[in-house]
Amino acid sequence: MALSRLNVEQYAAATSTDNQNLIIASAGTGKTSTIVGRIAHLLNTNIKPQEILLLTFTNKAAAEMVERVAEYFGKDVAAKIDAGTFHAVSYRWLKKYDKRVVLKQQRELKTLFRSVYEKRSFMQIDAEVTPYGGNHLYDMYSFYQNTELHDNFEDWVKIKYEEHEQFALIYADIVDEFEDLKTEYGFVNFNDLLLNFRKMCESTNLGYKEVLVDEYQDTNALQGTLIDAMNPPSLFCVGDYDQSIYAFNGADIGIIGSFSKKFPDAKVHTLTKNYRSSRPILSLATKVIEHNERIYPKNLEVTRNDVAQAPKLLVFDELFDQYHAMAAQIRDTQTPNEDIAVIFRNNSSADGIEVGLRELDIPCKRKGGTSFFDAREVKAILDLYTLLVNEADMMAFIHIFEFARGIGSAMAKEMYIALKNLGSGSMFYGLYAPDESIRNPFEKRKLNSQLGLFDDFAELGAVGKYAKLGFEAKFMKNPVLKHPKLTKDSATFLHNFYRLYRDLKGVKQPRTIVRKIASSEFYSYISDALSTKRATLKDGSIDEKQKTESLTRITRKMLLLEELAKPYSEHERFLNAMILGSSDLTQGEGVNLLSVHASKGLEYKEVYVVDLMDGRFPNRKLMQRGGSLDEERRLFYVAVTRAKDILYLSYAKYDKIKKQNFMASQFLYEAGLVPKDDAYRAMVLKDMDKDEE
Repeated sequence: MALSRLNVEQYAAATSTDNQNLIIASAGTGKTSTIVGRIAHLLNTNIKPQEILLLTFTNKAAAEMVERVAEYFGKDVAAKIDAGTFHAVSYRWLKKYDKRVVLKQQRELKTLFRSVYEKRSFMQIDAEVTPYGGNHLYDMYSFYQNTELHDNFEDWVKIKYEEHEQFALIYADIVDEFEDLKTEYGFVNFNDLLLNFRKMCESTNLGYKEVLVDEYQDTNALQGTLIDAMNPPSLFCVGDYDQSIYAFNGADIGIIGSFSKKFPDAKVHTLTKNYRSSRPILSLATKVIEHNERIYPKNLEVTRNDVAQAPKLLVFDELFDQYHAMAAQIRDTQTPNEDIAVIFRNNSSADGIEVGLRELDIPCKRKGGTSFFDAREVKAILDLYTLLVNEADMMAFIHIFEFARGIGSAMAKEMYIALKNLGSGSMFYGLYAPDESIRNPFEKRKLNSQLGLFDDFAELGAVGKYAKLGFEAKFMKNPVLKHPKLTKDSATFLHNFYRLYRDLKGVKQPRTIVRKIASSEFYSYISDALSTKRATLKDGSIDEKQKTESLTRITRKMLLLEELAKPYSEHERFLNAMILGSSDLTQGEGVNLLSVHASKGLEYKEVYVVDLMDGRFPNRKLMQRGGSLDEERRLFYVAVTRAKDILYLSYAKYDKIKKQNFMASQFLYEAGLVPKDDAYRAMVLKDMDKDEE
């Protein structure tokens, strides 16, 4: 059974009779086995599987744990355990009670937010500072939702950004209008899922006897209050304060640090036996992380007794020499590619090593940079598909029409609402069978100069200017063509949109839908626009070879998307798999190129941590924007503890392109790999002075 495989510490934690338990599980100490053991214990004590909630930070982690439970109790029992991320669980519960709820990605709602923002003016306010742009304001609001528990947004802005106090009222009103639009269309983002689910928990007994939380150190204030709102009879939290690396996303290390204070009767268990890394690797990681303040005491014990290779420092004179030499070393190693990881702190580092590997024809897969599903050409296909399934998805429409020359998010929103007005609530009816008695389908806004609202809508235009463009007669009668800012180019874009969806009518196979969209004149415009942009040089000219290569890459992505659609026969199932599951899908095989954050929870026989130069790792820029040296040190700890047997740490002394000299990372000094010289002491003193400030 699952419990029989646990060591003494793991068993004591898994079988605890206390109502609140905190398990400090350092890297490689078997936290997953402990969680699976705990679930086995609950089932053995007659807790029903549907009375167990397992919260994880990836759906993949949840699936793996449930799969291990199934080995002992069968798939039918394991399938009844409610397991998933905070967001996945929240979505399931909200969807159960309200079918209108539509989950939108951040990028989509950011576009909606901009459509509201772009209709505001700040010119009437005489201020010394420039107001925040739409994208930045959206990110601010998202951070506010994750971290703020008391103040409203306007007051929060005034307190946190005093220099923007004059704009706070307009910022808050933009947020209010944005939230009203989301409510009207049933849109929710990831923050909304948690906020709305928390509200549900406050008034509904979910029936859970125990809630288990994995990676507890990465919970943010909002997630913390959600757990509180559930108020489960029993709470089992597993984490490691040394692996708290999501402060940039609102994660609060104070949550795990104050667990004992919050629950005075709680039991704290510490797992001390490391099963992953060799003694020299763990020794190096410990030397560095001990420079951080200890929240809970722990002394790790290495269980492996095999002969181990000491971590090796690789030093290079020039930045790109590092990448090429590392690629050559990976080529010559005996370790299989799939068991090798190159871990980076900055995307530029990943670009360098990827080029080096490709030059030697070494296959690699990258996680933590731009994925297949993040490519704009793929997103465009999925947005077009989304409208086919759910025409009420205004965000999909806006996102598509941002490709049209002369149409921004605000104008796209106006056109969508106009089409809905013309179709008595249906956008497609408004497109194909508009109510021609409606002369002006465009909504007038209520003006309020205090909130930055001004009338910039001109008189309706004439459609005669489109007479020679070859539009279908029926389409020419649509009042939406009277929008005063619609140009010949944007009208042609709309006409091709009209033709595309007429051709898609009645097509039932997802694979066929993808193929038809990808081969359409409408999508050809999008792919040409993307490839042209990517091939545009600094002087404004187009590199035709680069454009051709870009078009080829887009075509390949479309073929891959078509293959992904092949197993599906239902439109909604295909879309859900692409939208919700895309983050867990990986492409190809080969050497793993991972950001530190993407490497979390993984392990490899051979690991390279690159660009360990001061400024890059630790990343001084991010430290200045709200990060900390402690957080950077935890990132280093996570990176090196991914290694089981072989660990290489590398840095370069010079960047010939930027003509920049580098000194070794502070962590290499702390690890004892570089002698502590005057440069190191000056660096430490500088950090101490900043802390005092």
